[in-house]
Amino acid sequence: MEKTPQGTPVGVDDPYEFVGVCDYLTGEGTCRYAFDHYGHDPEFARERAADDYACPIVDPESGLESDPEPVPDAGPDDADADPCWGDCPHFRCRNRDRECVRCGLEEKRLAHDDERPLLEEHHLSYSRDGEELSHEITVYLCRWCHAKVHTSWARITDDVAPDPEAIAELEGRRSREQSEFGFESAAERFDSDDG
Repeated sequence: MEKTPQGTPVGVDDPYEFVGVCDYLTGEGTCRYAFDHYGHDPEFARERAADDYACPIVDPESGLESDPEPVPDAGPDDADADPCWGDCPHFRCRNRDRECVRCGLEEKRLAHDDERPLLEEHHLSYSRDGEELSHEITVYLCRWCHAKVHTSWARITDDVAPDPEAIAELEGRRSREQSEFGFESAAERFDSDDG
């Protein structure tokens, strides 16, 4: 299983099995990284510019940019069915769904509240043997699943229900949110203060 530099597990064997499309890939099959971050890697940007900023991994004719799910039961004859994202030096895939990928707990944030978030960003890839990390691959885990993944052999693919403490925290936030929706007239507020 992949590990962090501190030696704790990240919950997956191969981070690339859990990626969709690159964050820099546009719907037209072009690479936004080469265009927006030219100064970070000028050589890469020049190569992409010479090729009309086409993604070096995905063929725009393949339609993969609109279908981020991997091809099920891909065999050796389907080796080219999935893009090999690891071949791009600037690949990045961050999960945008605001729910835990392991237990399904949804995020509930309250405006103007400094409470600790229910969900935390979890990195699936780290640099190894002093190599510089160039691929950011992240998913969201609730605090409880995040702790289990890093302190045990728990995997992000485990089929689990949310932790009872997580459900209690979520319901507490929902209750506070519902109380904010309640209407109390100024007369009612002032009458209760005087009595």
